[in-house]
Amino acid sequence: MAEKRFLKVTLIKGLAGKRSSHVQAVRSLGLRKLGQSRVLEDNPMVRGNIKKAYYLLKVEEIKNETQ
Repeated sequence: MAEKRFLKVTLIKGLAGKRSSHVQAVRSLGLRKLGQSRVLEDNPMVRGNIKKAYYLLKVEEIKNETQ
């Protein structure tokens, strides 16, 4: 069985003054406050939102994470 892959996404820059589409992408990842982190399953939707607002985020790959 294929192992699930997860991404730890952390908001490292504030959202004030950023494009609304970038803010929406960060919010859809579940991030609201500076320094907040979330562990999300690696899938195309998450990757697309990370790509859109890459300069606001720090991303780490995690393998075999249990939730």
